[in-house]
Amino acid sequence: MKHTESASPPSIEELPVQGGSLSLLSNNVTLKDVARVAGVSPITVSRAIHRPELVKPHTVEVVQRAVRVTGYIPNQLAGALTGRKTRLIAAVVPQISNSIFVETIQALSSRLWRANYQLLLGLSGYYNAREEELMSAILSRRPDGIVLTGIRHAPEIRQKLLSTGTPVVEIWDQSVSPIDMVVGFSHEKVGEAMATHLLERGYRKIAMLWLDDDRSTRRRIAFNEKLQSHGMTAVATILSASPATLQHGREGLVELLAQGQQFDAVACGSDPLAHGVLTEALARGMRVPDQLGVIGFGDFDFAAHTHPALTTVKVDRQAIGELAADALLQKIAGKEPKQRIIDVGFEVVERGTT
Repeated sequence: MKHTESASPPSIEELPVQGGSLSLLSNNVTLKDVARVAGVSPITVSRAIHRPELVKPHTVEVVQRAVRVTGYIPNQLAGALTGRKTRLIAAVVPQISNSIFVETIQALSSRLWRANYQLLLGLSGYYNAREEELMSAILSRRPDGIVLTGIRHAPEIRQKLLSTGTPVVEIWDQSVSPIDMVVGFSHEKVGEAMATHLLERGYRKIAMLWLDDDRSTRRRIAFNEKLQSHGMTAVATILSASPATLQHGREGLVELLAQGQQFDAVACGSDPLAHGVLTEALARGMRVPDQLGVIGFGDFDFAAHTHPALTTVKVDRQAIGELAADALLQKIAGKEPKQRIIDVGFEVVERGTT
């Protein structure tokens, strides 16, 4: 049966306001209440909320105003249980206490918002146990799609996601066998490129100040393997807990120097660590890059403005978010994305510290 909208919904200005003839702010505002306020049928209200692309823009505006006036909260979960979309995408990242993930999440959110989707953000830390707990909570809300950071997840998480059939994009990594889709870059290749850069600049006694999470560890292992292929090993290595901070970088250089090893460069697992190393080195009167070379990872917004400017690895964080959103939206719409595996690559940005 074909449903039609009411012939003449009222203008936005004609809608009743709080304190009018209806008890709009009661605890049990229903979809029918919204329909009465908007002057349209309940099915038109439902369609304007859940499938606005099928309703005239003016009617959508009227319904949205009626929703605001009444304080009505749509039951998106009930819609999901009856086969409708929740218009909700869940994203899980380790943390947002530094900016390495912020641009990706902002780009993801903006792209989804333009498509009338909302983003639910979960913070997992760097441990699978927390991620598994989050995933159970997220799946209970029936999101239309899920974004996960990294490719290494507990087997239970992978099985749950495969069994639900929910579209999934893994980000900030690469895999030939993703759960569904993946958008990111090779951490192993980043580690190799960082080592190659220092070797090509003539550094031979290289110390490492690195993070201890999974993706950072893979970059560190690849870095060491590149050194070994040239008959060298790192003269000293200090691991720092995530998230990285400038303080950790300063303290890390102090600890490296206290070990008594001679080194002419410090390779850092992130830009905040590298910034701390640079700050401590300059405070001690060390000449950078002549006496000490420094390289980081992430190309944070401050990296180009340190003195000297920080050599680092740049990843297009915004592109990761946008491409992940596009892949999810295509899958949700029933279309197969052009690519299930997207490599955004990276760039070693040479600046004054090397």
